[in-house]
Amino acid sequence: MASTSTYTVTGMTCGHCGASVTEEVRELPGVEQVDVVLETGSLTLTSTAPIDRDVVRGAIEEAGYQLA
Repeated sequence: MASTSTYTVTGMTCGHCGASVTEEVRELPGVEQVDVVLETGSLTLTSTAPIDRDVVRGAIEEAGYQLA
């Protein structure tokens, strides 16, 4: 059963920002889909199982942004 989680990412201002975050989060094991909305800083990910918030935070920070 798929798990969906939504987070707020700070610092994203353009399409490249969204693409960087999407690329890093998509590499996490089990991630099936990543949707970023720049206007709100929203990141929604769908995965095969729940992913620990700290793991998601690490991927976002690797891209150069912060999890709110």
